[in-house]
Amino acid sequence: MLMPIVSVMFLGLFLGVILGYAAKVFAVEGDALVGEIQGMMPGTNCGQCSFPGCAGAAVAIVKGEAAPDCCPGGGKALAEAIAAKLGVSLDLSALADAGPKAATVDETICIGCARCYKVCPTDAIMGAAKQIHSVLQDACTACGNCTEQCPTGAIGMQPIPVTLDNWNWPKPVLA
Repeated sequence: MLMPIVSVMFLGLFLGVILGYAAKVFAVEGDALVGEIQGMMPGTNCGQCSFPGCAGAAVAIVKGEAAPDCCPGGGKALAEAIAAKLGVSLDLSALADAGPKAATVDETICIGCARCYKVCPTDAIMGAAKQIHSVLQDACTACGNCTEQCPTGAIGMQPIPVTLDNWNWPKPVLA
């Protein structure tokens, strides 16, 4: 009984050393700026920017194929931070930032078709087929994929109510 355990242990150790060595030899270094911009993004991979996830959007922004304000989930704050990181000027007057939103389900007209939770990139929608669905507001990124799929219009985007957990002191208005 002891011999098979020891042989599997040594086999795992030997293969682990080989894989570790191969990872060092064949390592591919990526662009550090792309990694920094990807770290600044929300990381939900919602697809609102029409790129394949936040990594694809970060690559496009660094290459100049996309504007720093292409991420709707990040809003004005993210666009300003990315523009400052890249050293480019950005006009944000046309960018509307209505504040954080989350999807809500009107339970009176939800038919439980289960189309909404199949397209949610963050699994923020709970429910099952032929059951009323609900949304975890902490996980919702307000990407809007669920509102497009809902056949009854039961899902809508609502502003997140201000509570003590998410309230911020407003900045003073300069006259």
